[in-house]
Amino acid sequence: MNDTVLIELRSEELPPKSLRQLSEAFADSVFAALKAQQFTADDSVCTPYATPRRLALSITGVAARQPDRILERKGPALGSALDATGKPTKALEGFMRSAGVSFEQLHKAADGKSEYFVARIEKKGETLAAYLAEIVAQTLKKLPIPKVMRWGDSEHQFVRPVHSLILLHGEHIIAGEVLGLRSDRLTLGHRFLSSGEIVIDNAAAYTDKLAAGKVIASFAERRAAVAAQLDTAAKRLDARLNPADGLLDEVTALVEWPVVYAGQFEAEYLEVPQECLILTMQQNQKYFPLLDSSGKLLNRFLIVSNMQVDDPGAIISGNERVVRPRLADARFFYNQDRKNGFTTRAMRLGAVVYHNKLGSQGDRAQRLGRSARNIAEKLGADGNIAESVGLLAKVDLLTDMVGEFPELQGIMGRYYLLHEGNSPEFADAVEQHYRPRFAGDALPQGSIACAAALADKLDALVGFFGIGQLPTGDKDPFGLRRAALGVLRILMETPLPLDLAELIETAAQALQAQGIQLEPVTQPLLVFMLDRLRGTLRDAGYSIDVIEAVLAQQPTRIDRVPARLAAVREFQQLPESLALAAANKRIGNILKKADANLPEADVALLEEDAEKALFERVRLIAPLVKSHVANEDYAEALKVLASVRAEVDRFFAEVMVNVPDPALRGNRLGLLKALFEQFNAVADIAKLAV
Repeated sequence: MNDTVLIELRSEELPPKSLRQLSEAFADSVFAALKAQQFTADDSVCTPYATPRRLALSITGVAARQPDRILERKGPALGSALDATGKPTKALEGFMRSAGVSFEQLHKAADGKSEYFVARIEKKGETLAAYLAEIVAQTLKKLPIPKVMRWGDSEHQFVRPVHSLILLHGEHIIAGEVLGLRSDRLTLGHRFLSSGEIVIDNAAAYTDKLAAGKVIASFAERRAAVAAQLDTAAKRLDARLNPADGLLDEVTALVEWPVVYAGQFEAEYLEVPQECLILTMQQNQKYFPLLDSSGKLLNRFLIVSNMQVDDPGAIISGNERVVRPRLADARFFYNQDRKNGFTTRAMRLGAVVYHNKLGSQGDRAQRLGRSARNIAEKLGADGNIAESVGLLAKVDLLTDMVGEFPELQGIMGRYYLLHEGNSPEFADAVEQHYRPRFAGDALPQGSIACAAALADKLDALVGFFGIGQLPTGDKDPFGLRRAALGVLRILMETPLPLDLAELIETAAQALQAQGIQLEPVTQPLLVFMLDRLRGTLRDAGYSIDVIEAVLAQQPTRIDRVPARLAAVREFQQLPESLALAAANKRIGNILKKADANLPEADVALLEEDAEKALFERVRLIAPLVKSHVANEDYAEALKVLASVRAEVDRFFAEVMVNVPDPALRGNRLGLLKALFEQFNAVADIAKLAV
């Protein structure tokens, strides 16, 4: 009989920031285990459930018993299974004993490499009850939980104490024990809005039973309900929400029966930069700030409560009372920071360690100033201004506000610089030197901000690569992958006519000028960054062969990469492309075996009509290709190369390259080398060969 399975672990309040991940991992693992044991059907559906006090899941179409199966065990190869007389060797006898079969029950099979014996064993299907509790227990051990705890006097461990266990198949309890709890059909509803135990008489009735107990079991449904209520409440107040998906997930994990109420605070607090107020409300109080149509913060906020009451006045006033001290703290930090002055703090950066091998924040500020000046001047911008931005970029790390909310670094620097009379452009550059902070974030605007942003990220990349602190696996404690992607995006999307290798050298020189010893860094860092670029381009929809054709040249002018990619894509559509790609690959293989110092082809040594024709065509196209590449018209350069197909095909059909005569052979290799250089002027088109 196929029916729905329900599993529920009811616990103390689970960690809200990881609840969704825990529930999905729990459901996926149990479903996979039941599927592996052939209890599920092709159309079985697994649904995770998660509330602050429970992890649960349901799976439709689960069989009460596995089907009978034939298990096949591979035994020894025939050569080692039988002796010279054809009798079983000890190896085969041991296999037969372990499989529980006789010699007559063995079968022969082959895998293309050898022939071997197999034992086919009929295994009767076992009941769901024989597996379910153990599957749940093993799944819990594998969940992504950084820290487990014990409770009472038991030795059982989980992220929080667990109080009850439900294992149901349809209307039947599946007997079993997990974390010291015997399975049952009882659970509890909302802590305050429901009373007494809830009996789950059928697995399919779970969500309805919990809803009657004021619990929305599905995380996704509860999240959607919170989002809808927030949207309705904001519109009712003629306001809009500040985007906060992470906060929406977190409050969804904190409530079982969400209800949204509106609160307010004194308008006088709006004198504090709104980023500070928004952050303290979201981070400390889990409130949703409201903005007007222009994006300016209002003195209103929304509360997601776990209590539905007729008169929410006490809930609202209580939350308003709690938020005031937080807002007062923000105002105090802001006022104190402005009193103490911003630029005078720069002298204190020298007392703050950046890294024991890379100096202090003061040392780093000097490096950023030097590098930012160098980059800005290459872009035709004011080097003095760029240097000043670099020198002051990290000063707000010493402010009380950033000490309380590190997420505001750069943002507070802008506010404090404006307060002290600096230009908006200068203050904006200090804020924007952190951009892009994350995938999809806005890029810095203007040459000064770009110069400072590049200096900041390259200093980190070169510094940590230079002292051997490279990212490994999923560990990247210094955010170097993010920094690399930031550099690449700034260069490619702005775009900026800067050479990446030269930028790396500039950052390295700034470090070495302070006596910091670095390992050779340019080449390994280029490889690392181009690998990041490879992933970015794949995400952007470019095919692997097109990407590899361009990146095989290890381009350091990242701003030119999109045009090269587009040109290779266009070339790929030409009828000549595959033949020329194959020819280029063939030429490359021939040249690998030749002397690296080949002479230029001498017209006097040309004998065959086919090689004379190819020589003449290469002579004609070389200046055209060079001109198009210099003008960054890569598509036209590749079209010119496409015109050489007939001469290339004829050459390989009629001319022997590796002839005995060394002069003739060297001349023909020199001709191929000249052609190869033209083929690779834009990209390594051999990568397009099938």
